[in-house]
Amino acid sequence: MNPITIRKATISDLETIQKISKQTFIETFAGVNTPENMENYALKNFNSEQLALEINNPESAFYLAILDSETIAYLKINFGSAQTEIRSIQAMEIQRIYVLKKFHGKKIGQLLLNKAIQIGQQSGVDSIWLGVWEKNFKAIQFYSNNDFVEFDKHDFNMGNELQTDLLMELPIINQANNL
Repeated sequence: MNPITIRKATISDLETIQKISKQTFIETFAGVNTPENMENYALKNFNSEQLALEINNPESAFYLAILDSETIAYLKINFGSAQTEIRSIQAMEIQRIYVLKKFHGKKIGQLLLNKAIQIGQQSGVDSIWLGVWEKNFKAIQFYSNNDFVEFDKHDFNMGNELQTDLLMELPIINQANNL
């Protein structure tokens, strides 16, 4: 496999982000949710207007993973008021690591997580947190293996079904503090 490059996304990447969002969401969750709930979630969260707001938000950033000129995954991080829940102004949220299913098992998620941790260290946050569906055991194991620890839970509405996300956190030792 050729090397994967990671670059920050811009508004010109909107269609690519939208395509990966929808495809990855369906690949991951269609088997355990109703088609109506899946469609409604995608319409609300992955429409062009919503994604444009997220891409243009100065407190959010998207990073694309590219292999042989094909975008195969992305990372979305949030700072400050862009966080889906304000855990702390000094925290950074990983809102999404979306990897196309045909690239699972190739360490793409790990590359994007490492990028997020590097950004967190360089930006001076004291922790990185995320929410992961309590029944997404593979993702929970992945984050646990990377030293994320569960600290809370919150409700997540998937259409007309109430689900639970585990909130996990990784304390960050800032590079600036180690000088």
